[in-house]
Amino acid sequence: MTLQSQMQLYNQVCNKCSTIVTQNYSTSFSLAIRTLDKRFHEGIYAVYGFVRFADEIVDTFHEHDKAKLIKEFRQDAYTAIEEKISLNPILQSFQRMVNKYDIDRELIDAFMDSMEMDLFFDKYEASSYDQYIYGSAEVVGLMCLKVFVEGNQQQYDELKEAACALGSAFQKVNFLRDMKSDYYDRGRVYFPGVKYQAFSQKDKSEIETDIQRDFDLAYEGIINLPEGARFGVYTAYKYYLSLFNKIKNAPLQAVLQERIRIPNQRKLMLLLSSAVRHRLNLI
Repeated sequence: MTLQSQMQLYNQVCNKCSTIVTQNYSTSFSLAIRTLDKRFHEGIYAVYGFVRFADEIVDTFHEHDKAKLIKEFRQDAYTAIEEKISLNPILQSFQRMVNKYDIDRELIDAFMDSMEMDLFFDKYEASSYDQYIYGSAEVVGLMCLKVFVEGNQQQYDELKEAACALGSAFQKVNFLRDMKSDYYDRGRVYFPGVKYQAFSQKDKSEIETDIQRDFDLAYEGIINLPEGARFGVYTAYKYYLSLFNKIKNAPLQAVLQERIRIPNQRKLMLLLSSAVRHRLNLI
């Protein structure tokens, strides 16, 4: 086996690790990725694997020094990007895509800053909330956009605002869906000015109006995505929009007391209907 083929094998193993992480942590996101053109799979799996592991540090490893772990993970990521190699398969996949698609260091910095915020913040004011949304969600959309435009900076600049809006919508829907677990398991309330025990229909309606604006702006970008990316992103958009509508139509107490979900059968129907619209050029 030549040195080149050995390196290819190593990278294949690392890519597989990122794929497995995605498939095990998010069936919905995995489904959306599979609807992308194959040339995007490697890049998007790598981005998801990276952000998933960082999120796990702050949300799961309670018996360990999470501040130390997130600091080390951040430094290991930067070292991998600079040296173009890592023995951590998730970081190896990620650094290859960062270097291939010229993903901005500022996006990675903002993401890691938001992960660190979760270690110290349990309530968010308007400014810290906006910073958290940008770093935890909008920049993930921008990283994916870097993959989709494949070096076309003009296209990236034109679609940036919509990509941020889509990431923001996804994250805010997650916050609504996970209000109970965020409060009871992690002691967090993300929405500024909102108290979990006093969460009202007015609070819920105002949050939903804000999310709807994000979804509306995001759609304007989705229809202008490159061919090969549009269907997959639209599928994810439709899934989250369906989840959002279910939450919006749910009673206030249901949002506070349960984790609202979309059944797998409904997800399949959303995929099929999205495929039909895509084939008829109706997206």
